[in-house]
Amino acid sequence: MQIVTEDLKHIWHPCTQMKDHETLPLIPIQKAKGVYLYDFDNNSYIDAISSWWVNIFGHVNEHISARVKEQLDTLEHVLLAGFTHKPAVHLAEKLVKITPKGLEKVFFADNGSSAVEVALKMSFHYHKNRGENRSLFLSLTNSYHGETIGALSVGDVELYKETYAPLLISCIQTPVPKNQTEASAEEAIVELEKILNQRGSELSAFIIEPLVQGAGDMHMYHPLYITKAKKLCESHGVHLIADEIMTGFGRTGTMFGCEQAHVTPDFMTLSKGLTGGYLPLAVVMTTDEIYSAFYCDYSEYKAFLHSHSYTGNPLACSAALATLELFEASDVIGENRQKSDYILKKLEKFKNLKNIKEIRQTGMITAIELKGYTPQERIGLKVYQYGLDNGVLLRPLGHIIYFMPPYIITYEEIDKMIDTAYEAITSLLSV
Repeated sequence: MQIVTEDLKHIWHPCTQMKDHETLPLIPIQKAKGVYLYDFDNNSYIDAISSWWVNIFGHVNEHISARVKEQLDTLEHVLLAGFTHKPAVHLAEKLVKITPKGLEKVFFADNGSSAVEVALKMSFHYHKNRGENRSLFLSLTNSYHGETIGALSVGDVELYKETYAPLLISCIQTPVPKNQTEASAEEAIVELEKILNQRGSELSAFIIEPLVQGAGDMHMYHPLYITKAKKLCESHGVHLIADEIMTGFGRTGTMFGCEQAHVTPDFMTLSKGLTGGYLPLAVVMTTDEIYSAFYCDYSEYKAFLHSHSYTGNPLACSAALATLELFEASDVIGENRQKSDYILKKLEKFKNLKNIKEIRQTGMITAIELKGYTPQERIGLKVYQYGLDNGVLLRPLGHIIYFMPPYIITYEEIDKMIDTAYEAITSLLSV
């Protein structure tokens, strides 16, 4: 197909070894609607991963589309330095109301990695404004927070860290809880306390992905860990950054993962589902106490130093407002819980397969971990191809097959999604 030839001539795709496309064809998508993607031959694919976890209400959602079109005829963009506009103001007000109590200030960015950068810089700068030099950060083992330099620095992806080591800022790791039990949370808290006792005065912030480590094989842990980690951080003057870029907006069974731990982090980063997958937008939520450390006369040079050209873009803010309105219009999270229960019941038959190591779930995130394969076998690629051949977009994380579909998925579509994954996994046994 000509579009594929033209693509491969010029486009360098993300998270891709481009040589793979010598044998694995690109799939040009012509249109999308609801949970379905359609190629130029009108083949349909259930988007079981919400196109990298963003299209929470499906593709070409009528309500979100209408709000963006309406905004397009009014104001497409204006700088947010010295100016403001209604979509940004209204969105900030709504976010303050729905996020944990105490997060009163909103700083706009334009993607998840940038939001993490903002939170890291803001935390460091806060301590600097108070006369402290805390240039060290703490994160969980197996974590991932994005791929800009600061975000890479606080992640724990070995390949990335080895490749870009000379460029990274200072960060150390503390063990993530081994599983979703309270006992493993308690064990990990002991290790966290040791690190904070030893190096707490050096640490600016502790950054976590609440409940689920997305790119870290969808590893999941108990909210008790977050509850106790917050108390420990407070006792050492260390900020807690909740990276809710993937877990936010209903994915974990509550609006935000932190809610299940009953804590208010010092910073909360949000993106992905924020605009329903329509436009790039991210925010960093923080407290009045942190904001006040930057509020000063210009001569003091305490103002926060960060900006993006598309900060608070009116089109993106309008998409985000429309997305939040869909949450307000019905019990989305309650319906998600019912669908999550249904998915878990459907997975009972997987437990009899000898290549299944574990099945785990948090809200509308379900992961199936396979066993008995080497990385060189690239079983994830085989499952991916099987899914495409049978009308389902499954994009595994190595040996982890996961479901993170749009919330509007029907029970019939869930059946198709899960049955296709089952067939793909059983087909591996016969190879």
